[in-house]
Amino acid sequence: MSSSIRLRQLCRFSTATNAAAAVHSSSISASQAKSKLRAEHDPDKALKIYSSVSKQYSSPSSSRYAQDLTVRRLAKSRRFSDIESLIESHKTDPKISQEPFLSTLIRSYGIAGMVDHAIKTFHQMDQFGTPRSTISFNTLLTACNQSKQFDKVPQLFDEIPKKYNGVSPDKVSYGILIKAYCEAGHPEKGLEVLREMERKSVEVTTVTFTTILNGLYKKGKTEEAEKLWMEMMKTGCELDVAAYNVKISNFQDGDPEKVKELIDDMSSLGLKPDTISYNYLMTCYFKRGMLDEAKKVYEGLESKGCSPNAATFRTMVFYLCLNGLHEQGYKVFKESVRLNKVPDFNTLKHLAEGLVKKKKIKDVKGLIRTVKKTFPPNFLNAWTKLEKDLGLVSGSAANAEAQDAKESTG
Repeated sequence: MSSSIRLRQLCRFSTATNAAAAVHSSSISASQAKSKLRAEHDPDKALKIYSSVSKQYSSPSSSRYAQDLTVRRLAKSRRFSDIESLIESHKTDPKISQEPFLSTLIRSYGIAGMVDHAIKTFHQMDQFGTPRSTISFNTLLTACNQSKQFDKVPQLFDEIPKKYNGVSPDKVSYGILIKAYCEAGHPEKGLEVLREMERKSVEVTTVTFTTILNGLYKKGKTEEAEKLWMEMMKTGCELDVAAYNVKISNFQDGDPEKVKELIDDMSSLGLKPDTISYNYLMTCYFKRGMLDEAKKVYEGLESKGCSPNAATFRTMVFYLCLNGLHEQGYKVFKESVRLNKVPDFNTLKHLAEGLVKKKKIKDVKGLIRTVKKTFPPNFLNAWTKLEKDLGLVSGSAANAEAQDAKESTG
């Protein structure tokens, strides 16, 4: 695409953004926008909400959350040209000379999986008169991990400090490098970096230890993971809930009593087990066929000071359906809708198919009607096809709905 065409696109986008801001800024606050964006999955509506308040944000930290949510909505619908237009339009903002502001743009490109754009933006900092430091360096490394371009992290970790003065890896940089190795399935390389940090007297944080621990467990290297856990305790590493959850995750296929024991250990140390902790316990019960115990964990979350998350609802619906309890699964689904934590398509597909087999046609139609309002437009074809496969619409009606779905997804 030529630069002149891109420039015209950016101008149109900027004009639309400013117009939306002028119309809506008086009717919605920045905090209200965050709330609306959390509940809004339609990319066009999300973009409109963000555009209406983007000029209100006084600092990068205040705008980052809303910008990230908007980019996630667009990325889920594969609207990458719109993401580029949105982020590039911010480069004309006077705040672009501030490193934290520019770093939010790098971060957003990472969330969208557009790592080449993130790297290009980092290299443009001289052009914008933006100082470089470990702040933008770490943001760029994180963007690579978010884009699942794990091989780029060690490459940039080595190259950038040599190319730009003032950029030097810190404990966070090393942590991001270790995460890249572990996510790529090489926790042993993460351990090598950890030993390098120790030799260089770079502080090894609990997060870094936990990242390697998780990587070792995922690779089935349980013995090495247990040795690292003992090292964490011996070195006085301040164990936290995240570290315990990683350890618990290794036992979710085994004895629920072991999971309960670890949860009790957390409590005895003054740590508060969270929803993730109880999700693992619930999963463990389900896998052992202990349905009543699993449901008690779910029903007791509130009394533990926890709230169910999307994984909670996904697990509940999946295992209830697996055990033929589709009516109960539908009740859990309705609760997930109320809390705006709806499970994924495949989980709900199993629920819909089970409800049809149970002749719960009204319920399954209600389910599909609800998710069509919740899921992004690019999922509409899948739901319309499922309706047709399940015999929920007539041929002519199905064709009409399929056409509507096709038009809405462009």
